[in-house]
Amino acid sequence: MEYILDRAWEHIYALILTTATAVDSLLSPLQPFIGPAGIIMLLAIITVCTTKFLGKKCRTKRHRELEKQFYYWLSVREEAMRCEDREKGSRMAKNIDKAKLNKCYYDYFLEGLLLSLATTYLPVLMVISYINATYRPDTLMLLTGKHHIIQIGTASGEPLIIGSIFFYIVSLLFTYASWYLVAKYATKYQRKKIVATLNEQQGTSSEYA
Repeated sequence: MEYILDRAWEHIYALILTTATAVDSLLSPLQPFIGPAGIIMLLAIITVCTTKFLGKKCRTKRHRELEKQFYYWLSVREEAMRCEDREKGSRMAKNIDKAKLNKCYYDYFLEGLLLSLATTYLPVLMVISYINATYRPDTLMLLTGKHHIIQIGTASGEPLIIGSIFFYIVSLLFTYASWYLVAKYATKYQRKKIVATLNEQQGTSSEYA
C-alpha cells in the first residue's frame, strides 16, 4: 500500500511541476509589462473563472441523484407539515426526517463538499502553491528590487507590507465579489428586459383588440 501511495505521489508531484513549468512559460512574457502584481491579479481572475466553470460543469451522477432524492423527501415533509392536524403532521415530519430526509441531506451535503474541494479549494491551493514557489521575497527582490508586492502607508507611520500570498487572497476575494455583483445586476437587468418585452407585447395585443 505504501508503495502505491509513493508512486501516486510521484506522479502527482511530476504533474504539479509540469503544470508550473507550463504556467511559467505562458506568463513569463507578461512579466516585464504587468509585473508580479499584475500576474497575481491575472491568476486570481483565471482561478475564479476556472472554479466557476468546474463548479457548474463538474457534477457527478451520484450528486444529481442525491439532489433529486433530497428535494423529493423535503417536498414530502413540507406536504406533511401542511396537514390540518398539526400534531399528526409534526409526527409525520419527524418520521420522514428519521427515515429518509436526514440521511439524504447528509449524503447530499457530503457529496457536495467533496465536489467543492475538488472544483474550488484544490485549484485555489494549487495557485497559492505556485505563487509561493514563484514569488518568494528573494525572487521578488531580483525581479522588482523589493521583497514585497506593494507597501501601504498607515496612520501610525508604520508601512503595511503586503506579500504575494496575501495579495493573491485579496485579489481573489475582490474578483469573487465582483463576479457576484456583475451576475446579480445582469440577472436584474435581464428580468427588467423580459418584463418590458412582455408589457410591450401586451400593449401591442391590446391595440389590435
